[in-house]
Amino acid sequence: MLSISRSFKDISLSFSRHPVTNDVLILKNEDAIKKSVINLVRTRIGERFFNNLLGTSVDNSLFELNGPEVSTILDEEIKTVLSNFEPRIIVRDVIVESIEDSNELNVKISYDIVGLPFPLQNIEFLLQPTRI
Repeated sequence: MLSISRSFKDISLSFSRHPVTNDVLILKNEDAIKKSVINLVRTRIGERFFNNLLGTSVDNSLFELNGPEVSTILDEEIKTVLSNFEPRIIVRDVIVESIEDSNELNVKISYDIVGLPFPLQNIEFLLQPTRI
């Protein structure tokens, strides 16, 4: 049974100020969840204090040899971290595609928001290695 929620709110991690109220900006509903999903995927394992299990090895895989087995492992890892640490969503599909010759990963995530009547949400973002 799905639980019913009124709305979801998170603070913006940029800590920008609202122009009128001068408070920290608030992200609501699908925007808050989208930012949370991206943050969970981009967090490295062991990066957050007091929770060494939270995170994925997606960023560490940018320099690995690209192949279907790496994409399959990352698909399952992303599904696991989202199902364990983001209770506001039900993950429908995760696709990680490696882009040859550029060490980039294209991540596509489809999910439903629990308790709110939003259509299927899709996130797509590109992970690139940083160069010094």
